[in-house]
Amino acid sequence: MKHARIAWAGAIHDAIEADGQLELLTPAFKGRRVGFDEVVWLPPLAPMPAHRPRTILALGLNYADHAKELAFKAPEEPLAFLKGEASLTGHRGFTVRPAGVSYMHYECELAVVIGKTARKVKRADAYDFIAGYTVANDYAIRDYLENWYRPNLRVKNRDTCTPIGPWLVDAADVPDPMNLALQTTVNGQVTQSGHTRDMIFDVPFLIEYFSRFMTLQPGDLILTGTPDGVVDCRPGDVIVTQIEGLGALENTIAHASE
Repeated sequence: MKHARIAWAGAIHDAIEADGQLELLTPAFKGRRVGFDEVVWLPPLAPMPAHRPRTILALGLNYADHAKELAFKAPEEPLAFLKGEASLTGHRGFTVRPAGVSYMHYECELAVVIGKTARKVKRADAYDFIAGYTVANDYAIRDYLENWYRPNLRVKNRDTCTPIGPWLVDAADVPDPMNLALQTTVNGQVTQSGHTRDMIFDVPFLIEYFSRFMTLQPGDLILTGTPDGVVDCRPGDVIVTQIEGLGALENTIAHASE
């Protein structure tokens, strides 16, 4: 099943995809269907408890071809960094390109949503701890980059710089997350093509690795990296990052003043 969170008629609703429409789950409107163009799309993630913010883990250089593209040796262990929830934005949203920046690029990524508390999980059991999957676009601003192996906050953790969605797809509906095609288009032109099977560290490995030393909680996210083919994105560009079976995430680049 494909789940979404949307704003419609002055309220926020949980919804599911039904015959090319959004079927609302809000009690007062339960069963009502609205069109994709009638709503504002939000990140498709349930809100976190006030006492525990969402942990967002992101991988750098997790595809050998992307590491080669950047003239780096493929890592021997996961290169991870953290992102804040304020960086998230929804489908058809806008991402701000700071004034004076010379190079800002997308990164189409499979995002894993944790479904239950995970601590010292064995690789063979890793899929049991996944609620579902969604598409993420992890923008990077190269002007601020000091070290590809550990991107600093100005590169990756900027407000609006992590579009996610449009759907949260149940894990049961994704038989093999390591067998999905990825593609990015900029203004309708294909600029990136890849496949999750080419990850250096696959999803079960990552869950085992992170849960060895930290507790993963329901709703936490792991962004699994991007293949090669990144290009600079300018204000007005429409970027669509899509993953087989998970949907197409659309995003528009805006000037900082907009």
